[in-house]
Amino acid sequence: MNPYEQNRIAWDSLAEQASPFAKVATDEECAQPLLQLDSRGWLPGSVAGLKVLCLAAGGGWQSILYAAAGAEVTVVDLSPSMLRLDAREAERRGYALQLIEGSMDNLSMFETGRFDIVHQPVSTCYIPRIETVFAEIARVLKDRGLYISQHKTPTCLQVVDRDPRHRYVIGVPYYIGDDPLPETPDKEYREGGTREYLHRWEELVGGLCRAGFVIEDLVEPRRGQPGARPGHFRHRGMYVAPYVRMKARRISNRHDLAEPGPTIWMPD
Repeated sequence: MNPYEQNRIAWDSLAEQASPFAKVATDEECAQPLLQLDSRGWLPGSVAGLKVLCLAAGGGWQSILYAAAGAEVTVVDLSPSMLRLDAREAERRGYALQLIEGSMDNLSMFETGRFDIVHQPVSTCYIPRIETVFAEIARVLKDRGLYISQHKTPTCLQVVDRDPRHRYVIGVPYYIGDDPLPETPDKEYREGGTREYLHRWEELVGGLCRAGFVIEDLVEPRRGQPGARPGHFRHRGMYVAPYVRMKARRISNRHDLAEPGPTIWMPD
């Protein structure tokens, strides 16, 4: 089975099982949608009228909050069951969404420069080559458009087990290439039934820059909790940062970013 089909089936199952990853937006969250979407102040003060692509973001949470904030929302997701949650919640609340079943690495259905914002939750781990995703996003974003994304860190995906002293064991090679991750005893931060891939920091950060983005901020959302029992995802989160979140700007001409400065010679 190819990875797209395997991940589609897995996410359909997660949606149908009411997974926490398929939690729809509540009335309370919709009352202050930007606060829910953007606790760090990365979004503009208003998204009303802006064209937003929620990429690999089906499930009735992100799309509904952007719609509640007045944005023109499009959702692309591989899973029909996740998209049905968006459709159900949009109909219930009277929102108009464009819902498209498709993969994050093929956005050929959109014209160049269509969107003001692309918002992508953790999902690039399901694609073998992340540079294809970044290239597609760069194409469909307007100049100076905003790309907000969250990814699993490489180290998070390298953990395979926990030893008798509750130390987390790195067992997946960092240079694994395009091979999928092997099955491991440690299942924390791994979604059941999916096929995942490790992307190195060079690919996550360097790849984003090479695709034409300028990174404006980078944070590691804390998922650890002191005192959590060994083996719990909160315990592991105290030792291995599971996620990285980035705010990036699509810049067509990087020479516009700053005035030329003095040339500094550095010896090799």
